[in-house]
Amino acid sequence: MQTWLSWSSQAIHQIRVGSITLQLVWFDSMGAKASSVLVQTPDIKILVDPGTAEMQGSYPLPDSDKRRLRHKALQAIVGAAKTADTIFISHYHYDHHTLPQEAPELYQGKRLWIKDPNRWICRSQWQRARIFLGQICMSRGEALESICRQPERIEAGDPFDELPLASRKDYGDYRQRKEELSRKGKAKFGQLVEFWQTNPWVEEAAIGDNEVLFVDGREIEAGSTRIRFTKPLFHGLEYTPLGWVIGLVVECGGAKVLYTSDLQGPTIEDYAQWVIDENPSIIIADGPATYLFGYTVNRVNLERGIENMCRILRQTSAEIIIYDHHLLREPRFRERTSRAWEVADRAGKRLITAAEQLGEEPLVLKLGGG
Repeated sequence: MQTWLSWSSQAIHQIRVGSITLQLVWFDSMGAKASSVLVQTPDIKILVDPGTAEMQGSYPLPDSDKRRLRHKALQAIVGAAKTADTIFISHYHYDHHTLPQEAPELYQGKRLWIKDPNRWICRSQWQRARIFLGQICMSRGEALESICRQPERIEAGDPFDELPLASRKDYGDYRQRKEELSRKGKAKFGQLVEFWQTNPWVEEAAIGDNEVLFVDGREIEAGSTRIRFTKPLFHGLEYTPLGWVIGLVVECGGAKVLYTSDLQGPTIEDYAQWVIDENPSIIIADGPATYLFGYTVNRVNLERGIENMCRILRQTSAEIIIYDHHLLREPRFRERTSRAWEVADRAGKRLITAAEQLGEEPLVLKLGGG
């Protein structure tokens, strides 16, 4: 155990595809919650989701070791940031971003491409985004109020209308419950839109040596590199209280890397179709939160996430699929998602955890739970 706890991802080999180089900085399979990768092309170096959190209470390690691994993960992320010129934050959960006061060197001199903090965001992430930007401002001798403005009116239709595959899905015996949850979700969504429209917004700005850009749905070109960001996508289920995330696609020299962020499977069929339509060279995907199975994750939605990954495996030509974040928080993850691994084997696809890609056994299995 102490060997693992002293291990540093900085010495690990990189993945190269075409003109793109990837470094898997830290993921759940290494023992702390994270989904951080450094994407480099000849034109740009992007550190994706520079955050980490301690494992949950059920994870089979003492709290002191969880804290130590979280510290190791943060050290690896800060180390990777030294190479990066740009930092991308897909949403404001703490396993995807680090507050500037904890690691001020992480953000110094970087372009910050971040999730829009004003709309398509849940209330808790709304507040966390303002803490994050407020600390960026404070570190540069400014106040958050200096980049605040009046809110805008928003034309927001029902987001479920933009999910035709999920809308047409036959949920069988779960249909009535699904419709009930959708009705409640729509009502809460309406309240959330009103919240967005009646509270001060923050705006994009140059803050000291940081250029802050909200990148939801944008496309950016840097030399021969094309970077595309999705519009906001549900963090897992439709109308989830966890809010929205944005995914990332980087293309250069005939290669394409796709980062899903927290789609949890993906659970939603339309998001799996997005991955299939992109047909990337490498996919960095999070899996279902199997450690919550029987609590906040039920059988129907777990099966949706597994089937959607099976579709991705069958219908893309991806060379490597990193299947890790959320999934590696309990030792039965492979048993509970066994169909995906079986499909990968039959299709000759490299479906693999980050730790395994780096030559290590996932920590949760090293601990004897597997």
